[in-house]
Amino acid sequence: MSSEAIRVLVVEDHAVVRQGLVALLNVVEGLEVVGEAADGQEAMAQFRKHRPAVTLIDLRLPKGSGVEVIRQLRAEDPSARFIVLTTYDGDEDIYRALKAGAKAYLLKGMTTDDLVTAIRAVHSGKSHIPKVIAERLAERVGVEDLTQRELGVLEQIVSGKSNKEIAATLYISEATVKTHVNNLLSKLGVEDRTHAAMAAIRRGLVSLDEFGKHTQ
Repeated sequence: MSSEAIRVLVVEDHAVVRQGLVALLNVVEGLEVVGEAADGQEAMAQFRKHRPAVTLIDLRLPKGSGVEVIRQLRAEDPSARFIVLTTYDGDEDIYRALKAGAKAYLLKGMTTDDLVTAIRAVHSGKSHIPKVIAERLAERVGVEDLTQRELGVLEQIVSGKSNKEIAATLYISEATVKTHVNNLLSKLGVEDRTHAAMAAIRRGLVSLDEFGKHTQ
């Protein structure tokens, strides 16, 4: 393998997908997979050990999300380059990843050529945002950010709780919950709680994965 090969770290919690990516990239001329990781903690350890030129990373990972990993490693090494490779296309997912410092955002349905092109572009210092991702990100422009408390209330709405139950869970009054709910409906541009929950899931504001973990 040439000393000029682009050194790549692959971070993916599904073993079959990870192994497939590693095998795929290792046969591409000019690329070399130097490490792999299955969770957030392992990703940070492998990055610090191998110092890859480009890191492919999923958003949903055990022991730390992809966004958290990107944010922390970019704080340690501002030259670190990340490509998000995920199934999630919500505008909030995209916004958070790019805000954390990702230089490219790809969906897992992309072709091998798309992936290799993105790796080479990011390695050369460029960003790589496919048209479909750019369009989803554009949907977020002009949308007001939700406060942490509003996000907390939204998560409770998605889990199916009533205002009274939300008040008890978050230790706030029911009147305060109603105020937050009204603000949420306005910011999300929806008319009721059901549509607020649907918008939250579609946009990536709330992940159903988290509720699955809590109920297991």
